[in-house]
Amino acid sequence: MVLREFGEYFFEFCKRSGYDHMLRTLGGNLYEFIENLDALHSYLSLSYQEMNAPSFRVEKNEDGSMHLHYYSDRRGLYHIVPGIIGAAALDFFNIEISMEIVNQTEEEERTGKKEHIVFLVTQNPVLSYKERKKFSFSPQYLADSEKQNDTQLNDKKSENAIRGGSVCPVKKSHWKTIRGIITLGKGKLLRGFDPVYPKTLWIDTKTFCNGLPFHMVFDKELRVKQAGVSIQKIVPGLQTMGICLDHYFSIVHPEVPFTISSIQKFINSQFVFQTKREMMPESWKQRPMLELRGQMIWMESLQCMLYLCSPLLRTLHELEERQMHIADIAPHDVTRDLILLNQQRLAEMELSNQLERKKEELRVLSKHLEEEKKKTEALLYAMLPQHVANQLKEGKRVEAGEFQECTILFSDVVTFTNICAQCEPIQIVLMLNSMYLQFDRLTTVHDVYKVETIGDAYMVVGGVPVPVSTHAERVANFALGIIIAAKGVQNPVSGNPIQIRVGIHTGPVLAGVVGEKMPRYCLFGDTVNIASRMESHGVPSKIHLSSSAYHCLKYKNFEMTERGEIEVKGKGKMHTYFLVRNKTACENEIMGRPIKDLDSGRESAQSFQEDRAEMVPSSHQTGRVNLTYLYLLKQMHVNTTTLSVLFCSSFSYS
Repeated sequence: MVLREFGEYFFEFCKRSGYDHMLRTLGGNLYEFIENLDALHSYLSLSYQEMNAPSFRVEKNEDGSMHLHYYSDRRGLYHIVPGIIGAAALDFFNIEISMEIVNQTEEEERTGKKEHIVFLVTQNPVLSYKERKKFSFSPQYLADSEKQNDTQLNDKKSENAIRGGSVCPVKKSHWKTIRGIITLGKGKLLRGFDPVYPKTLWIDTKTFCNGLPFHMVFDKELRVKQAGVSIQKIVPGLQTMGICLDHYFSIVHPEVPFTISSIQKFINSQFVFQTKREMMPESWKQRPMLELRGQMIWMESLQCMLYLCSPLLRTLHELEERQMHIADIAPHDVTRDLILLNQQRLAEMELSNQLERKKEELRVLSKHLEEEKKKTEALLYAMLPQHVANQLKEGKRVEAGEFQECTILFSDVVTFTNICAQCEPIQIVLMLNSMYLQFDRLTTVHDVYKVETIGDAYMVVGGVPVPVSTHAERVANFALGIIIAAKGVQNPVSGNPIQIRVGIHTGPVLAGVVGEKMPRYCLFGDTVNIASRMESHGVPSKIHLSSSAYHCLKYKNFEMTERGEIEVKGKGKMHTYFLVRNKTACENEIMGRPIKDLDSGRESAQSFQEDRAEMVPSSHQTGRVNLTYLYLLKQMHVNTTTLSVLFCSSFSYS
C-alpha cells in the first residue's frame, strides 16, 4: 500500500515538475499511453544518460482487458506501477482501472532487466468527478454503484420505450470523440476509417534504399534481404545479402535475445542495435561503435521484419567520432534536428558553465584583491596616521595641524659609530632590526605614534596626531620599556647588551604631510630640537627629561631625580631631570607581558618553597632561595639542560 501510494504521488510530482503536457500527448487512450512510455524514457535518456528506466510492454485481450509486462533490474518495486498507471488513467482518460499480478518471474536469459511482472489491467465503471470525491473506492461501493447504474439504465430504457424514444448513449470522453470523427471532403463526417492501398507499389527499390538510408529487412532466420545505402557504407558486410544480422549487431534495448520471436513479442518497443567491433573494418577499430534506434514492423505476407531506424547520435562530437556527416542522414530524419538542437543546448550549457567559472574566478580574485588591499592599508597605516592615510586615499589635501602640547622622545645607541666600524653591515642590520621590532611592539602597548627612524635614532610622539591628555605618561612608560628591551639586544662586537640614550621633551609642534612620492607625517618646531638635545646630552641607559616634561610627570606616580643645570648646545643652560621608574606599574606591565601567569608562578614557587622547608635545614636558606628562583625559571620554560646546571651550581654555592 505504501508503494502504491508512492506511485500516485510520483505521478503528481512528474506533473508538477513540468512533464504534464508531455505525458498527456503520449496517447489518446491508456493502451497507447503505456505503449509509448519506453519512447519517452528513450528521449529523456538523451539528457539524462545515466537514467536506468524500467521497460513496459502491453497486450490487448479480446475481453477489453490488457496484460501489462513490466521489466526492471530494481527488484521489489513493482507495486509502484499500479499507483502510477492508475493515477494516469484517472487523470488523463477519466477511467478507473484495477491491476492484479498474474505472473512474476526472473528472466535469467535477459542481460539487464531481471524482474518480469505481468499485470492484468481491467477497466472499472466510469464515475463522475463528484462521485469520486463523495465516495471511497471500496469494492462494496463499486458493486452497489454498478447495480444502481444498471437499475437506472433499465428504468430509462423502459421510459424511452414507452415514449418511443431511443436510449441516450453514455457520453464519451474527449479523446474518443475526436478519434471517432474523421472528416472526408467538405463537411462529410464518418464514424469509421478504412485505409486505401494502391494496387501496385509506386516506388522502385533504388529510390526506397536511398530515401531510407538506414533500414534493414531480414527474415525469420535473421538473414538480411535488404539494407539502406548509408548503413551499407558504415557496415560493408551488409552488401552481401543473406548474411545473418546477429553476426554484425547486438540488441542493446530492449534487452532480449536476438530472435524473431523475442522481437515480435516486443514489436511495439523501440529497438536499439549496436555494431560489433570484431566484425567492423580495420578503420573502425579505434572508433566508438555505432548505435541504431528505430521501429520493427512485421510483414506477414513476406514473412520478414522491417527495421526502420536512424543513427543514435546526440552531439556533433559523436558524429565526428564515427567519421560521419550530416549528409549521411536523410533530410526527412529528425535526427539531424536533434543533433543540432542538442549541440546548441550543450553550447548554451558550456557558456553557462564558463560564466560560472568566470564568476568563481572573479570571486577568488576579489577575495585576493581584498587581502592585498588590507596588506596595502596596513603598510600605509604603518607609514602614516590612519585618518591622514584615509584622506590621502580619497584624494583630499591634508592640512597641517598645530598641537599646543605633546611629548616627543628620541633615542639612539651609545657608541653606534664604533660598532659600525668594527662589524659587518648585515650584523648592524640584524641588531637594529631586533631592537626596533621590540620598540615597535611597545608603541602599540603604550599607544604612541612612531614618527620615524634614521639609522640608530628612534623618534616617537604622544598626543599627535590624536590629542590626548596623558601624552607625557604614555611616552614615559614607553621610555622605561625600551630601556628594558635594549638589555635583551646583544652588541655584535662585545657580546654584551647594548646601551641606549633617551631624551624626552614636552611642548607645542606643527605636524603635516610632506612630499607626494613617499609622503611622511613630520613634526616641526623647537620642541623637536629640544627633545633631540635631551637625547644627545643624555647618559647611557638613562632617560633624560626636560623641565617641561618633568612638570607634566611630577604628580603622575613617577620617580624622578634631579640632574641639575647643564649646558645644552644652541639652548644655553637648562635644568634637567632623570626618569627612574613608574611607582605603580611593574616591569611586566611596562613591557606589555601577561601578568596572570607570572602571578600564578609566584604562588606555585611559594608553595614549592613551603614544601621544601621541611626538607632543607635552616642553615641552607640561601639554597632554598636559589631553588625558588630555579622553579620560577622552569615556569618560564627555560631550557632543561641550563636549568640542571644552574640547579647544581646553586647547591655548590650554598
